Amino acid sequence: MNRQLWHPDYQAFQAEWALQEDISTTFLKCISWQVEETLDPTNCPYHYFCDSTYPGNYPPAVDIFVFLFTTASYLVTLVILVMDMISGSGTTFLTKSKRYLLPSGPIFLPVILLVLANGYRINTIFPLSCIGPAIIHLILISALSFDNGADKDIQYVFFAASTISGILHASLYLDSFLLPYYTGFDALLSSDFSGECASCVCRKEVLVVGGKLVSYRGWSVTTFCVVGVLCLRIICRVYGGKAANSVPERALLRVSAFGGIFLLICLHFLKEACAQIYTMTLICCTKHEMLSVPSGNIINKT
Repeated sequence: MNRQLWHPDYQAFQAEWALQEDISTTFLKCISWQVEETLDPTNCPYHYFCDSTYPGNYPPAVDIFVFLFTTASYLVTLVILVMDMISGSGTTFLTKSKRYLLPSGPIFLPVILLVLANGYRINTIFPLSCIGPAIIHLILISALSFDNGADKDIQYVFFAASTISGILHASLYLDSFLLPYYTGFDALLSSDFSGECASCVCRKEVLVVGGKLVSYRGWSVTTFCVVGVLCLRIICRVYGGKAANSVPERALLRVSAFGGIFLLICLHFLKEACAQIYTMTLICCTKHEMLSVPSGNIINKT
Protein backbone atom coordinates (compact mmCIF):
# COMPACT_ATOMS: atom_id res chain seq x y z
CA MET A 1 0.00 0.00 0.00
CA ASN A 2 2.84 2.40 0.87
CA ARG A 3 4.49 1.65 -2.45
CA GLN A 4 1.28 2.59 -4.25
CA LEU A 5 1.36 6.00 -2.55
CA TRP A 6 4.70 6.70 -4.21
CA HIS A 7 3.53 5.48 -7.59
CA PRO A 8 3.92 8.20 -10.27
CA ASP A 9 0.29 7.88 -11.34
CA TYR A 10 -0.90 8.35 -7.77
CA GLN A 11 1.35 11.37 -7.25
CA ALA A 12 0.09 12.87 -10.50
CA PHE A 13 -3.50 12.31 -9.33
CA GLN A 14 -2.71 13.99 -6.00
CA ALA A 15 -1.14 16.97 -7.77
CA GLU A 16 -4.13 17.22 -10.11
CA TRP A 17 -6.58 17.02 -7.21
CA ALA A 18 -4.67 19.70 -5.28
CA LEU A 19 -4.78 21.94 -8.35
CA GLN A 20 -8.52 21.47 -8.63
CA GLU A 21 -8.97 22.28 -4.93
CA ASP A 22 -6.95 25.47 -5.36
CA ILE A 23 -9.07 26.48 -8.33
CA SER A 24 -12.29 25.79 -6.39
CA THR A 25 -11.05 27.85 -3.43
CA THR A 26 -10.09 30.70 -5.76
CA PHE A 27 -13.57 30.77 -7.26
CA LEU A 28 -15.62 30.26 -4.10
CA LYS A 29 -13.64 32.80 -2.05
CA CYS A 30 -13.30 35.49 -4.69
CA ILE A 31 -14.80 38.80 -3.56
CA SER A 32 -14.01 40.81 -6.69
CA TRP A 33 -14.67 39.66 -10.26
CA GLN A 34 -13.42 41.87 -13.09
CA VAL A 35 -14.69 41.83 -16.65
CA GLU A 36 -12.31 42.66 -19.48
CA GLU A 37 -12.51 43.05 -23.22
CA THR A 38 -12.74 39.86 -25.18
CA LEU A 39 -11.15 39.01 -28.51
CA ASP A 40 -13.87 36.52 -29.37
CA PRO A 41 -17.27 38.18 -28.86
CA THR A 42 -19.05 35.24 -30.48
CA ASN A 43 -17.78 32.35 -28.37
CA CYS A 44 -16.70 34.42 -25.35
CA PRO A 45 -18.92 37.50 -25.06
CA TYR A 46 -18.01 38.01 -21.37
CA HIS A 47 -14.53 37.35 -20.05
CA TYR A 48 -14.05 37.44 -16.26
CA PHE A 49 -11.17 36.89 -13.87
CA CYS A 50 -10.83 36.99 -10.09
CA ASP A 51 -9.17 40.17 -8.86
CA SER A 52 -8.77 39.24 -5.19
CA THR A 53 -6.53 36.99 -3.11
CA TYR A 54 -7.86 34.70 -0.40
CA PRO A 55 -5.78 35.11 2.81
CA GLY A 56 -6.33 31.50 3.87
CA ASN A 57 -8.44 29.53 6.34
CA TYR A 58 -8.42 29.83 10.09
CA PRO A 59 -7.03 26.84 12.03
CA PRO A 60 -9.34 23.81 12.40
CA ALA A 61 -9.71 24.62 16.12
CA VAL A 62 -11.80 27.66 15.15
CA ASP A 63 -14.17 25.49 13.10
CA ILE A 64 -14.50 23.03 15.96
CA PHE A 65 -15.30 25.85 18.40
CA VAL A 66 -17.95 27.23 16.03
CA PHE A 67 -19.51 23.80 15.60
CA LEU A 68 -19.59 23.10 19.36
CA PHE A 69 -20.98 26.55 20.10
CA THR A 70 -23.69 26.20 17.44
CA THR A 71 -24.61 22.75 18.72
CA ALA A 72 -24.81 24.06 22.29
CA SER A 73 -27.07 26.93 21.14
CA TYR A 74 -29.39 24.51 19.41
CA LEU A 75 -29.53 22.14 22.38
CA VAL A 76 -30.22 25.00 24.80
CA THR A 77 -33.06 26.20 22.58
CA LEU A 78 -34.45 22.68 22.34
CA VAL A 79 -34.30 22.16 26.13
CA ILE A 80 -36.00 25.50 26.83
CA LEU A 81 -38.74 24.71 24.33
CA VAL A 82 -39.36 21.26 25.83
CA MET A 83 -39.41 22.65 29.38
CA ASP A 84 -41.85 25.36 28.33
CA MET A 85 -44.09 22.72 26.79
CA ILE A 86 -43.95 20.57 29.91
CA SER A 87 -44.42 23.33 32.49
CA GLY A 88 -46.93 25.36 30.51
CA SER A 89 -45.82 28.88 31.37
CA GLY A 90 -42.32 27.87 32.48
CA THR A 91 -40.64 28.04 35.89
CA THR A 92 -39.62 31.34 37.47
CA PHE A 93 -35.93 30.73 36.86
CA LEU A 94 -36.53 29.68 33.27
CA THR A 95 -38.74 32.66 32.53
CA LYS A 96 -36.15 35.14 33.78
CA SER A 97 -33.05 33.48 32.42
CA LYS A 98 -34.08 32.04 29.07
CA ARG A 99 -33.55 35.33 27.24
CA TYR A 100 -29.85 35.13 28.17
CA LEU A 101 -29.49 31.53 26.99
CA LEU A 102 -31.25 31.73 23.63
CA PRO A 103 -29.36 32.26 20.33
CA SER A 104 -31.21 35.58 20.05
CA GLY A 105 -30.32 36.58 23.61
CA PRO A 106 -27.71 39.08 24.83
CA ILE A 107 -25.08 36.40 25.58
CA PHE A 108 -25.14 34.04 22.59
CA LEU A 109 -26.07 36.59 19.93
CA PRO A 110 -22.87 38.73 20.24
CA VAL A 111 -20.76 35.56 19.96
CA ILE A 112 -22.71 34.52 16.87
CA LEU A 113 -22.16 37.98 15.38
CA LEU A 114 -18.42 37.64 16.03
CA VAL A 115 -18.41 34.24 14.32
CA LEU A 116 -20.35 35.48 11.29
CA ALA A 117 -18.18 38.59 11.00
CA ASN A 118 -15.17 36.27 10.52
CA GLY A 119 -17.06 33.64 8.57
CA TYR A 120 -15.17 34.37 5.35
CA ARG A 121 -12.13 32.45 6.62
CA ILE A 122 -13.90 29.75 8.66
CA ASN A 123 -13.66 27.14 5.94
CA THR A 124 -11.67 24.13 7.18
CA ILE A 125 -13.89 21.48 8.78
CA PHE A 126 -17.29 23.17 9.16
CA PRO A 127 -17.40 25.99 6.59
CA LEU A 128 -19.86 28.73 7.46
CA SER A 129 -20.87 28.92 3.82
CA CYS A 130 -22.73 25.66 4.56
CA ILE A 131 -23.94 26.10 8.16
CA GLY A 132 -24.28 29.90 8.19
CA PRO A 133 -27.89 29.94 6.89
CA ALA A 134 -28.88 27.39 9.53
CA ILE A 135 -27.43 29.62 12.26
CA ILE A 136 -29.43 32.59 10.98
CA HIS A 137 -32.64 30.56 10.96
CA LEU A 138 -31.92 29.37 14.50
CA ILE A 139 -31.75 33.02 15.58
CA LEU A 140 -34.98 33.88 13.75
CA ILE A 141 -36.89 30.93 15.19
CA SER A 142 -35.74 31.63 18.75
CA ALA A 143 -36.65 35.32 18.40
CA LEU A 144 -40.16 34.44 17.19
CA SER A 145 -40.89 31.51 19.47
CA PHE A 146 -39.90 33.09 22.80
CA ASP A 147 -41.38 36.39 23.91
CA ASN A 148 -40.31 37.85 27.26
CA GLY A 149 -43.73 39.16 28.12
CA ALA A 150 -43.00 39.27 31.87
CA ASP A 151 -40.39 42.01 31.50
CA LYS A 152 -41.11 45.66 32.19
CA ASP A 153 -41.81 47.89 29.22
CA ILE A 154 -38.35 49.52 29.19
CA GLN A 155 -36.53 46.19 29.53
CA TYR A 156 -38.74 44.61 26.88
CA VAL A 157 -38.09 47.40 24.38
CA PHE A 158 -34.33 47.31 25.08
CA PHE A 159 -33.99 43.55 24.57
CA ALA A 160 -36.29 43.50 21.54
CA ALA A 161 -34.41 46.38 19.88
CA SER A 162 -31.05 44.69 20.53
CA THR A 163 -32.42 41.47 19.02
CA ILE A 164 -33.58 43.33 15.91
CA SER A 165 -30.17 44.98 15.53
CA GLY A 166 -28.44 41.62 16.01
CA ILE A 167 -30.60 39.93 13.38
CA LEU A 168 -29.91 42.65 10.81
CA HIS A 169 -26.17 42.59 11.48
CA ALA A 170 -26.06 38.79 11.40
CA SER A 171 -27.84 38.75 8.02
CA LEU A 172 -25.43 41.37 6.69
CA TYR A 173 -22.38 39.40 7.88
CA LEU A 174 -23.81 36.23 6.34
CA ASP A 175 -24.20 37.89 2.95
CA SER A 176 -20.63 39.22 3.13
CA PHE A 177 -19.23 35.72 2.58
CA LEU A 178 -22.26 33.84 1.25
CA LEU A 179 -22.80 36.02 -1.83
CA PRO A 180 -19.15 35.65 -3.00
CA TYR A 181 -19.48 31.90 -2.45
CA TYR A 182 -22.60 31.63 -4.62
CA THR A 183 -21.11 33.98 -7.21
CA GLY A 184 -17.99 31.83 -7.52
CA PHE A 185 -20.15 28.71 -7.53
CA ASP A 186 -22.06 30.05 -10.52
CA ALA A 187 -18.84 31.09 -12.26
CA LEU A 188 -17.28 27.67 -11.70
CA LEU A 189 -20.20 25.57 -12.90
CA SER A 190 -21.66 27.64 -15.74
CA SER A 191 -18.47 29.03 -17.33
CA ASP A 192 -15.63 27.78 -19.53
CA PHE A 193 -11.98 28.27 -18.68
CA SER A 194 -10.29 30.55 -21.20
CA GLY A 195 -6.76 29.42 -20.31
CA GLU A 196 -5.33 32.93 -19.93
CA CYS A 197 -5.08 32.54 -16.13
CA ALA A 198 -6.24 30.15 -13.41
CA SER A 199 -9.47 32.07 -12.82
CA CYS A 200 -10.10 33.42 -16.34
CA VAL A 201 -13.46 32.22 -17.63
CA CYS A 202 -15.70 32.83 -20.61
CA ARG A 203 -19.42 33.25 -20.10
CA LYS A 204 -22.43 33.57 -22.33
CA GLU A 205 -24.19 35.86 -19.85
CA VAL A 206 -23.31 38.48 -17.26
CA LEU A 207 -22.05 37.23 -13.90
CA VAL A 208 -24.36 38.71 -11.26
CA VAL A 209 -23.67 39.07 -7.55
CA GLY A 210 -24.83 35.95 -5.76
CA GLY A 211 -25.11 33.98 -8.99
CA LYS A 212 -28.26 32.52 -10.47
CA LEU A 213 -27.95 28.89 -9.37
CA VAL A 214 -28.84 29.55 -5.71
CA SER A 215 -31.18 32.37 -4.75
CA TYR A 216 -30.69 32.38 -0.94
CA ARG A 217 -29.85 35.69 0.73
CA GLY A 218 -29.34 36.67 4.36
CA TRP A 219 -31.17 39.96 3.84
CA SER A 220 -34.31 38.24 2.62
CA VAL A 221 -38.05 38.70 2.88
CA THR A 222 -38.08 36.21 5.75
CA THR A 223 -35.59 38.28 7.74
CA PHE A 224 -37.52 41.50 7.30
CA CYS A 225 -40.80 39.75 8.13
CA VAL A 226 -39.33 38.58 11.43
CA VAL A 227 -37.99 42.07 12.11
CA GLY A 228 -41.43 43.46 11.31
CA VAL A 229 -43.06 41.08 13.79
CA LEU A 230 -40.60 42.12 16.51
CA CYS A 231 -41.28 45.79 15.77
CA LEU A 232 -45.03 45.17 16.04
CA ARG A 233 -44.46 43.47 19.38
CA ILE A 234 -42.67 46.57 20.64
CA ILE A 235 -45.45 48.87 19.42
CA CYS A 236 -48.16 46.71 20.94
CA ARG A 237 -46.26 46.46 24.21
CA VAL A 238 -45.67 50.21 24.51
CA TYR A 239 -49.10 51.46 23.37
CA GLY A 240 -51.38 48.58 24.27
CA GLY A 241 -49.58 46.53 26.87
CA LYS A 242 -52.15 46.83 29.66
CA ALA A 243 -55.10 46.07 27.44
CA ALA A 244 -53.33 43.12 25.86
CA ASN A 245 -52.30 41.67 29.23
CA SER A 246 -55.87 41.84 30.52
CA VAL A 247 -57.26 39.68 27.71
CA PRO A 248 -57.16 35.92 28.44
CA GLU A 249 -55.02 33.85 26.11
CA ARG A 250 -56.78 31.89 23.41
CA ALA A 251 -55.49 28.38 22.93
CA LEU A 252 -56.68 28.18 19.34
CA LEU A 253 -54.84 31.36 18.40
CA ARG A 254 -51.60 30.14 20.00
CA VAL A 255 -51.89 26.76 18.29
CA SER A 256 -52.48 28.45 14.93
CA ALA A 257 -49.51 30.77 15.39
CA PHE A 258 -47.04 28.06 16.36
CA GLY A 259 -48.53 25.71 13.78
CA GLY A 260 -47.74 28.30 11.12
CA ILE A 261 -44.15 28.54 12.39
CA PHE A 262 -43.84 24.75 12.32
CA LEU A 263 -45.16 24.69 8.75
CA LEU A 264 -42.58 27.27 7.69
CA ILE A 265 -39.82 25.20 9.32
CA CYS A 266 -40.95 22.07 7.46
CA LEU A 267 -41.13 23.92 4.15
CA HIS A 268 -37.69 25.42 4.72
CA PHE A 269 -36.26 21.98 5.54
CA LEU A 270 -37.76 20.54 2.35
CA LYS A 271 -36.40 23.43 0.28
CA GLU A 272 -32.91 23.12 1.78
CA ALA A 273 -32.90 19.34 1.22
CA CYS A 274 -33.81 19.78 -2.46
CA ALA A 275 -31.21 22.54 -2.87
CA GLN A 276 -28.49 20.39 -1.28
CA ILE A 277 -29.32 17.44 -3.52
CA TYR A 278 -29.22 19.68 -6.58
CA THR A 279 -25.93 21.28 -5.48
CA MET A 280 -24.27 17.94 -4.72
CA THR A 281 -25.34 16.63 -8.12
CA LEU A 282 -23.80 19.64 -9.88
CA ILE A 283 -20.58 19.35 -7.88
CA CYS A 284 -20.24 15.63 -8.59
CA CYS A 285 -20.84 16.18 -12.31
CA THR A 286 -18.30 19.02 -12.40
CA LYS A 287 -15.62 17.05 -10.55
CA HIS A 288 -16.20 14.04 -12.77
CA GLU A 289 -15.81 16.25 -15.83
CA MET A 290 -12.63 17.84 -14.45
CA LEU A 291 -11.14 14.45 -13.54
CA SER A 292 -11.85 13.17 -17.03
CA VAL A 293 -9.71 15.96 -18.51
CA PRO A 294 -5.95 15.21 -18.79
CA SER A 295 -3.82 16.94 -16.14
CA GLY A 296 -2.08 19.14 -18.70
CA ASN A 297 -5.38 20.51 -19.97
CA ILE A 298 -7.12 21.44 -16.70
CA ILE A 299 -6.53 25.15 -17.06
CA ASN A 300 -6.96 25.12 -20.82
CA LYS A 301 -10.43 23.56 -20.60
CA THR A 302 -12.77 25.18 -23.07
